[in-house]
Amino acid sequence: MPRLDSRSEDTIPVGKRAVYPGMFDPIHNGHVDVIQRSLQIFDEVIVAVVANPSKQPLFSVSERLEMIDEATANIVGVGTSFRIAAFDGLLIDLVARERADCIVRGIRAVSDFEYEFQMALMNRKLRPTAETVFLMPHERYTYISSRLIKEVASFGTSVAGMVPSIVEKRLADKFPPR
Repeated sequence: MPRLDSRSEDTIPVGKRAVYPGMFDPIHNGHVDVIQRSLQIFDEVIVAVVANPSKQPLFSVSERLEMIDEATANIVGVGTSFRIAAFDGLLIDLVARERADCIVRGIRAVSDFEYEFQMALMNRKLRPTAETVFLMPHERYTYISSRLIKEVASFGTSVAGMVPSIVEKRLADKFPPR
């Protein structure tokens, strides 16, 4: 059963709460690495899966939630300090609703920075109390992106070592080996 958001508005606040948003279509090992790094910094991390149908995701929101739940099941510190939630709309509205202090974004290369910097400044303008923290995954994951994972898998090629095993299986179901 996924660790889905069931918290009421009356929950007692924890120390530093961060939201790590993304499509996670699909989650890959770079995402998992950023989640692990976030859990070393923040008291609570909310992995927020955006339900953006205009991007035509390969996996449904519920499939992405399930894959994240399974992919992170063995992360040390997972439990009360970690949740998975789906959202639609502005990220900054979710940050406000969750009373989060911070937005976590993964940066693989300089090419990611310009877009992420622009988004961070807009979020700061909309909610000055929310900071954005950029985390780099381990260098062995810097070349991985969900877009590339889907492209490689669409040719029936293995993506082992780049994605958690649940994602590898789900991709093989959608794109059988040739």
